Amino acid sequence: MPVAVLHAAQLVTLAGPKRPRVGGELRELAIINDGGMLIRDGRIEQVGPSNEIANALPRDTEVIDANGKVVLPGFVDAHAHPVFAGDRVDEFEMRAQGATYEQIADSGGGIRSTVRKTRAASPEQLLAQAKKHAAWFLRAGTTTVEAKSGYGLTEDDELKMLRVIRRLNAETPLEFVPTFLGAHAVPDEFQSAPEQYVSLVIHKMLPRVVEEQLAENCDVFCERGYFDIAEAEKILKAAQDHGLRLRMHVDQLTNSGGAFLAARLKAATADHLEQVNAAEIGALVEAGVQPVLLPGSVYSLGKTRYPPAREMIGAGLAIVLATDFNPGSSPTTSMPMVLSLAATQMKMTPGEALTAATINPAYSLNRGDQIGSLEPGKRANFALYDCADYREIAYYFGVSLTHSVYVSGKRVL
Repeated sequence: MPVAVLHAAQLVTLAGPKRPRVGGELRELAIINDGGMLIRDGRIEQVGPSNEIANALPRDTEVIDANGKVVLPGFVDAHAHPVFAGDRVDEFEMRAQGATYEQIADSGGGIRSTVRKTRAASPEQLLAQAKKHAAWFLRAGTTTVEAKSGYGLTEDDELKMLRVIRRLNAETPLEFVPTFLGAHAVPDEFQSAPEQYVSLVIHKMLPRVVEEQLAENCDVFCERGYFDIAEAEKILKAAQDHGLRLRMHVDQLTNSGGAFLAARLKAATADHLEQVNAAEIGALVEAGVQPVLLPGSVYSLGKTRYPPAREMIGAGLAIVLATDFNPGSSPTTSMPMVLSLAATQMKMTPGEALTAATINPAYSLNRGDQIGSLEPGKRANFALYDCADYREIAYYFGVSLTHSVYVSGKRVL
């Protein structure tokens, strides 16, 4: 049965060039006032003013009256860690009392704390908790989520996590894009021999991940105390040889030159970039790497140095925003909160932030031809919001304006 959405105060289509948006294009949202869509078989067939859509509806069409609400493409969250066991609320309290993220990690907490809990959890336990997280994403208007492993750090436990991500795709309305992050941290048992762990990732984990077709991307946490440039390059080149696309955690806590490595390897994305410098920004532009900015983690860690979004936009980078949802440094699934942080802390306009949360991340995940905008031929992934102006979604921070969410034209929230 065809489905029509009519009378959106603003139908924010993001229609435009069939590529990631840069510069002034980030503000060009292609809004249709009193807009409507016709959807058939889960895909958008027609977009335009409501009166045009209504005048040509097939007889058996189901009509959704947006009744003056804003309609946006579903958010595309291109950096998240949705599968893990337990939480790190104790570390949250420690940071409130003055401990730093680095101090907590050095004392055996941080990523390795979640690793211990995740290793002890069964696949069913991980799936149950991850389904709860999936519901949180949907309530925030997100319909696509990049999902990283990285809390197993053994061959069996990394595969366990990636198999849970595969089940999330089958058992929830969200689309999860799987990323292998075996190089998230050096586990406790390899602290005295990190080179042996790098070898394990390359020669044992990667072949199994590829054999079972469990990931599309490979990521590395390139940071002091985690994986240095040489180690990251070995892992990422091996991943490239296996046909995986590359994503990287770089320049978050220190500047280690990770952005230069991302540029040299022509990675799909370089993520975090709080400590990036002008030369690295230039290298990312030259190589066509998309920056994924994660202001939620800066906020949650109580830090004040946010990525230099304005410099990146001025340089011509196709900027992306994401939640970095994880139990330690960014326990949020809310893209609207990220939009608010982008506007208040990185001085992005609401329009730029919206582009960076929809069409640009879709391209970073190799899905720009399918999702991220409301255009004919694309999947009908969209959300209705209880407001009349899209800017209100970032303006009212900490308030959920999500009214309903649709995936492939079917209401899922």
